[in-house]
Amino acid sequence: MAGPESDSHHQFTGIQKYFNSYTMTGRRNCVVATYASIAMIIMYFKLRPKKQTPAVTQK
Repeated sequence: MAGPESDSHHQFTGIQKYFNSYTMTGRRNCVVATYASIAMIIMYFKLRPKKQTPAVTQK
């Protein structure tokens, strides 16, 4: 099996331990974070209050 996992054992610290491109878990965490951020942006625009416009305007 060729791949980055078989070359050497990487010791990551800090945030690199959870978000890296060398391990399957790190790749999965990157994908989950990306999907979550996209969902949060969509929810923000769908749930934000709409501006109220008056139904009848006076002249």
